[in-house]
Amino acid sequence: MSMATRDEWEDARTLDIVEIDGEFPGDRLKKMWETAPGWKGWLGSVDHKQIGLRYIVTAFAFLLLGGLEALVMRVQLGAPGETVLTPQQYNVLFSMHGISMIFLYASPILTGFSNYLWPLLLGSRDMAFPRLNALSYWVYLAAGLFIYAGFVTGHGPDDGWFNYVPYALRDYSPGLNMDVYALGMILLGISTTVGAANFIVTFLRTRAPGMSLNRVPVLLWGTLTASAANIMAVPSVSLAFFLLWMDRQFGTHFFDAGEGQPLLWQHLFWMFAHPWVYAIVLPAMGMVSDGLPTFCRRPLVGYTLVVLATVSTMAFGFGVWVHHMFATGLPNLSLSFFSGASLIITIPSAVAVMCWTATIWTGRPVVTTAFLFFASMIVLFVIGGVSGVATAAAASDWQLTDTYFVVAHLHYTLIGINLFPVVGAVYYWFPKMTGRLLSERLGKWNFWVMFIGFNVGFFPMHTLGLLGMPRRVYTYPAGMGWSGQNLVVSVGSAMFAVGVLLFLVNVVRSLKRGKSAGANPWGAGTLEWATSSPPPVYNFKVIPLVVSRHPLWEEAMDESDERSSITRGLLLDRGKETIATSPLDGEPDLILEMPGDSLAPFTLTIGMTLMFSGALLRQWWLVGVGLAAIVLSLVGWFWPRRVHAGLEKADG
Repeated sequence: MSMATRDEWEDARTLDIVEIDGEFPGDRLKKMWETAPGWKGWLGSVDHKQIGLRYIVTAFAFLLLGGLEALVMRVQLGAPGETVLTPQQYNVLFSMHGISMIFLYASPILTGFSNYLWPLLLGSRDMAFPRLNALSYWVYLAAGLFIYAGFVTGHGPDDGWFNYVPYALRDYSPGLNMDVYALGMILLGISTTVGAANFIVTFLRTRAPGMSLNRVPVLLWGTLTASAANIMAVPSVSLAFFLLWMDRQFGTHFFDAGEGQPLLWQHLFWMFAHPWVYAIVLPAMGMVSDGLPTFCRRPLVGYTLVVLATVSTMAFGFGVWVHHMFATGLPNLSLSFFSGASLIITIPSAVAVMCWTATIWTGRPVVTTAFLFFASMIVLFVIGGVSGVATAAAASDWQLTDTYFVVAHLHYTLIGINLFPVVGAVYYWFPKMTGRLLSERLGKWNFWVMFIGFNVGFFPMHTLGLLGMPRRVYTYPAGMGWSGQNLVVSVGSAMFAVGVLLFLVNVVRSLKRGKSAGANPWGAGTLEWATSSPPPVYNFKVIPLVVSRHPLWEEAMDESDERSSITRGLLLDRGKETIATSPLDGEPDLILEMPGDSLAPFTLTIGMTLMFSGALLRQWWLVGVGLAAIVLSLVGWFWPRRVHAGLEKADG
């Protein structure tokens, strides 16, 4: 990415505001931005829309794998004394289910939507660092395949997704199981970190002219907050997994109970994992904040309050990790502090809930499938939040920890505030991505089967926990009073799975036979709907001008010259370029030269995968081959390339 200074821009190039009338000659832009055909173009593409769709498809694949693992576990737990799974098989399935859902689905699916939508919402032509964007996807895919390769070869993680020591040490898990998990998570951390850095710079520097901070869609605030948190939190867990690998491979004693600090693992892990919980729900809450007003036919009530609630939730999230450790014997003063912080964090969440409710109450809702999924999130959020309050108080947590009450809370939080908004987002933005509408009739069936099945499957877990059923057990004896409710849970889980299947059927069916959507089928007000559906490779004919939060609504209602416009804007057609604007007010100050397609992100990922595989197998020659591939890929990445002469005067 090359840049021209403001003085160079003003001296060498006049960027006039132009009016696009009639058919725009987009062939020139298309040739500049389109991906080359064939395998080389597919592997080397840096188009944010292609990368976003790859993230979404891959994350849904891991969701389905995690769901199948859960169904097998529910068959085992549907009745007392079942022998469908051995204890070891259950431990592996339990661990892989958590890893798949929490790390390989929940965050990457939101990254996929943000990758696809951010430049469109921002009025830009791409992310700030397109090649870094491609690298984040390929490394994510490699990490997922790395962990699942261990699973299918009999070396799947078997100590839970939380991976507590000393059970994760070699004395208790002598195989490669936990080494696969440790190295796979370090690899995944690289993907998360480079992706987060890309989102932060994209937010600060590539917004459309006039899009000041108080005009940014809430989805962007959610992803920005999650990205900033990941930059700070991921190093903690990467360090924890690296130290664990050192303990297992070289006999160090970082977590050894005799010579090290076993609780150090929990501190490092939960310093990451609790902010991660908010990182996988705040962007989804942003989806609701942007999608719900469209169907309510009015702007979001309390926009500023929702944004402040988003940022403050994550800020508080870094101060509550110890509420996962209330039963570990920490001093009571520490417990009191973290218990208070855990209760305070409910306040911004309550503010957001009230703003969404007020938006529905004061609007004129159009009840589509997307609206139902978005609105249901509010209900599930409240249930999950109330159960979270019970675990935030140390005294009650001592009774509830390690029971099925916590399992219920976890699923209401992660499925209720992640999966339901995500499915709603698919119904909402599927027309933008494909040009076709999903079936509303099948969608309503999809919603009600999922919603009823979810509550039938997970709400009884609260009472199972109150009755004393421990979590993380592969079976239980008869006569404990748990059998009937466990059967209900298993039936509800199967019903929920049918609802997910209906969703997939709707997607596959509509890809081929869905009704044509048009550019803006919902009458939405944000910039992504200003382009055709699906968007052209360059996103916008001209870089739009923005003077409000809902530029399309304003353009339709306001006939004055001082208005947002997607036909009057900055024309960049001399190279593969986009505009950089100031971080606060969105004032144009740079022209960014965007890089072309490159195989370097893919080959760099291959090198890292070889290096991590060599470390897993203790084949140091393979580590050397991987390092050589990494060096060669970086040379190719930064090899000098011809820069477009993009500073000459643009024709108006």
